[in-house]
Amino acid sequence: MSEVENNAEKRIVYFEKFAHPVTAEVLARDPSISVQRLELGSTDAENWQALSGAHGYQIRATRDELPDQFFAHGEFLGRCPNMLVVSSMGSGTDTIDLADCTKAGVLVVNQAGGNAEAVAEHALALMLSLSKRVGETDQYMRAQDGIERNAIMGRNIHGKTVGIIGLGHVGRRVAALCGTLFSMRVLAFDPYLEDGDFAERGAIKASWDDLLATADYITVHCPRTAETEDFLNHKSFNQMKPGAIFINTARGGIHDEAALFAALDSGHLAAAGLDVWAVEPPASDHPLLSLSNVLASPHTAGVTHESRHLMGTYAGEQLLQIFAGRRPPRLLNPEVWPVFEEKYKKLFGG
Repeated sequence: MSEVENNAEKRIVYFEKFAHPVTAEVLARDPSISVQRLELGSTDAENWQALSGAHGYQIRATRDELPDQFFAHGEFLGRCPNMLVVSSMGSGTDTIDLADCTKAGVLVVNQAGGNAEAVAEHALALMLSLSKRVGETDQYMRAQDGIERNAIMGRNIHGKTVGIIGLGHVGRRVAALCGTLFSMRVLAFDPYLEDGDFAERGAIKASWDDLLATADYITVHCPRTAETEDFLNHKSFNQMKPGAIFINTARGGIHDEAALFAALDSGHLAAAGLDVWAVEPPASDHPLLSLSNVLASPHTAGVTHESRHLMGTYAGEQLLQIFAGRRPPRLLNPEVWPVFEEKYKKLFGG
């Protein structure tokens, strides 16, 4: 390996902005790494020229922020022969085809856990606000004079049953908050965990049918995949306990929006708190936004100063590790690591 190759520049590209400026600060610790900012408004030729020579790609995590042609899938990777790693800016991988990256021998990392506290707190905020009917009373008072205190009566969440779909970083934090703060009975459905994991994460393992039928609150914390798309549909909403409250702060597309509207409009479900949408942001005339018992936010559950700083730090530190030839902690396709090591040696020595 020549001296030039040993000291070859390691090129990382990203479109327009990092999740937080701290990512650039962390990457600046390694002078062998160059970071290039790309513009969506630039010509395709300019962007593809930069991408084709890049070794790392810090990619946006949500689909509506990036044109499909720049998603990390097979065709994209075919045009980026030097790519070693694709790093999601968040915990989601909506813009990354993991199977295609694995086939191409490209590492995929995310920043899982970086926004867990923020999203868990947001889910709990929706649960509390809907239980106390804060949104409804606020709308009422802004629209007209006079309100009878007993007209919009809320409920306590203490001692109720919460059903958590997905017991990962966010789900386990929701379990801790609900179980500790409000003595709730915490049920969870997660087919990828061992039986012993549930108790360790503060939950009781439940079947899908039991969770739907018995939970007073159902909150979604699983990724959107081919398996979970429209996972919650007419059938599952009808299985839910009458008067239940539904929360989704995970990803749009996991629940069928038309089916949820029907369940709310009929009175079968009491309310819903929605931070994620099939199309983001949703149009102001979206049917769900016409319902007074829906509390909405525009995919901001994980958008806090603290979570963005933490995710940005994770992203920078993982890329530093990878481009030093060290295995990162949030590697989604570990089977690719031996391939990466060979490619890394050819490019940079070591």
